[in-house]
Amino acid sequence: MERSVFREYAEAFIIAIIFLRFTQIFILQTFYIPSGSMEDTLLVGDHLFVNRFIYGPAVTGLEKALPSRGIQRGDIVVFRAPENPNLDLVKRCVGVPGDTITVQAKQLYINGKAVDDASYAVHKDPITFSELSFSDQGRLRDNFGPVTVPPDHFFCMGDNRDNSNDSRYWGMLPRHLVKGRALFIYWSNGGPTDDGEWRGLGSKLRQLGRTAAGFFTHTRWERTFRLIR
Repeated sequence: MERSVFREYAEAFIIAIIFLRFTQIFILQTFYIPSGSMEDTLLVGDHLFVNRFIYGPAVTGLEKALPSRGIQRGDIVVFRAPENPNLDLVKRCVGVPGDTITVQAKQLYINGKAVDDASYAVHKDPITFSELSFSDQGRLRDNFGPVTVPPDHFFCMGDNRDNSNDSRYWGMLPRHLVKGRALFIYWSNGGPTDDGEWRGLGSKLRQLGRTAAGFFTHTRWERTFRLIR
C-alpha cells in the first residue's frame, strides 16, 4: 500500500530536524553577539556561525571523522561561561597552557614579551588605573598577573579591553567548556537586539516582529559573510 502524502512529508520533516540538530551539535552552531565586549571585531547584533569540530575530541568526540587542531592564541572562541554554564560567551584566546600572562598599564605581555595587538584590541576608557587602585575591577583590568595558564585551560580576553568580563575577573577557561571557534558573520543586525534573557513568549514574539520589520533597514550589509579574525 502506498504511503500517504502526509506521512512522506512528516518523515522528511523529521529527518531534516535530525540532520539540522546533528549539524548544530557537532559541526556548525549559530550564535549572536548581545554585548560590546568584543568591539570592534564583533558588534552587538552580529550573528555568527561557530565551527564546532575544529578543536576535535574534547569538543565533539569525532576526531577520526573530522579534521581538527588545538586551540591557538588569537582564536576567537565560543564557550560556556565558567560562572554560569547556561550562558554562552565569546572572547579571544590570548594564552594557552604554559603561557605566563601579565597586564601592565593596559599592555598585555605573554611570557615577558609585549603583545602587538593594536590591529584588534581597543581601549575606549582614557583612564588607566594603577596597581594601587582602590577599585579591584580597575586594578585587575589594567594591571593583572603574572599568572601561568595551567594544563587544559586557556586565558581569554575581550577585544574591547576596557569593557569586558573575561579571564582577568573569572579566571582560566577550562577546555571542556569550549564549544567552538567563531567562523564568520552570516547576518549583522544594527537594530534592537535581544539580550538573551527570557521574558516570556509574548516578549520574544514582539522582538522577532521588530527584527523582521527592520530587516532591510537595520541590516549591516557590509558585514555579511565577513570572516572573523
